[in-house]
Amino acid sequence: MSGSPGPIVVVGASAAGLSTAEGLRRGGYTGALTLVGDEPHHPYDRPPLSKQLLSGAWGVDRLALRPPHALEALGLDLRLGSAAVALDTRRREVALTDGTRIGYRHLVVATGAHARRLPGTGELTGVHTLRTLEDALELRTALRPGSRLAIVGSGFVGAEAGSVARELGCDVTMVTDVAVPLADSLGAELGAMLAEVHRENGVRIEPGVLVRDVLHDGAGRATGVRLADDRTVAADAVLVGIGARPATDWLEGSGVPLGNGVLCDATLHAGDGVWAAGDVACWTHPVTGEPTRVEHRTNASEAGLAVARNILAGPQGATPFAPVPYVWSDQYDLKIQIYGATRGADSVRIVEGSTATRKLVALYGKGGRVCGVAGVNMVRAVRSWRAAVVAAEPSDTAGTAPTATAGSVS
Repeated sequence: MSGSPGPIVVVGASAAGLSTAEGLRRGGYTGALTLVGDEPHHPYDRPPLSKQLLSGAWGVDRLALRPPHALEALGLDLRLGSAAVALDTRRREVALTDGTRIGYRHLVVATGAHARRLPGTGELTGVHTLRTLEDALELRTALRPGSRLAIVGSGFVGAEAGSVARELGCDVTMVTDVAVPLADSLGAELGAMLAEVHRENGVRIEPGVLVRDVLHDGAGRATGVRLADDRTVAADAVLVGIGARPATDWLEGSGVPLGNGVLCDATLHAGDGVWAAGDVACWTHPVTGEPTRVEHRTNASEAGLAVARNILAGPQGATPFAPVPYVWSDQYDLKIQIYGATRGADSVRIVEGSTATRKLVALYGKGGRVCGVAGVNMVRAVRSWRAAVVAAEPSDTAGTAPTATAGSVS
């Protein structure tokens, strides 16, 4: 590292932001390093919010990404509970809600994404999203035996929360605008299998219908949802799981290129000393050439490390970011794992196991090449197919035998 790239400001104190800070320190950067977070908490892990924390199996203390002494060792100027509200790229300053302004030479945007909400529900009580620690704790208080939960949307968060709610003895109805829940992510065959598992565990699924509005009483508390066909679903709590939008509002008017997130080149650089990592980053994928944004925990950590390396390497040494995304989901006794990109695949082929046994590995293809692999209750086996995703093998012939053993893929 020649010279100092600092001072460096990282906005976003979750997995991507913390990973960036750690990568910078490991890479030898000793200069001023500020980590800004809008929540008052030290960096914590988000996937357990809809699983272990929601069920009560974990306490809040188990969510911490690092113990206090490890954070202290990083030598950070830690600004928690004060969100970034504006960016001046000419002066290279970030403005916070507490009125302070922080100067930088390099800025890393790691602000993640905000849960999408149903219009007109902002003032209602009993309508939940599941993105933050407070969200999970608030929803957990509503999941009592016999209480009724209506889930709007059938993505992984809603499916995980639904499985937890059933295990806690709640009455659960899932409303989705697609014909088969999770089919957009896993394909119709695997989606139908998962839907059947939910039904067997007592979840009522209302497929192929939109929610028109949330019903409420005179005190402004949700009492259920009205569907587009005028049917109603009574509920004591409503969970909205209809996706997320990149947290870029504070960057409007800054000159930072925005679209489906912060628009970056293949090295995660957005120009003028601004970088992005995690859910908020939309970068040009060096393999596909397509704008890519990934909302996965492992991608956030990997992107943070990539940004740190590229800042320290300088313009001539920066390298493209080409990860193999990984995501997992726990639903009842099923462990679902995905490597690569399964959404948008034009072919799906089960290469090990079957939906009948609910133990399987499926390969996903796009344009004749393997683009992703998903496994259900076959942890070691699905990992052995990761190499087929990396190599983008021909999707019509891949699958006759694994391209690597589980122990040989990093």
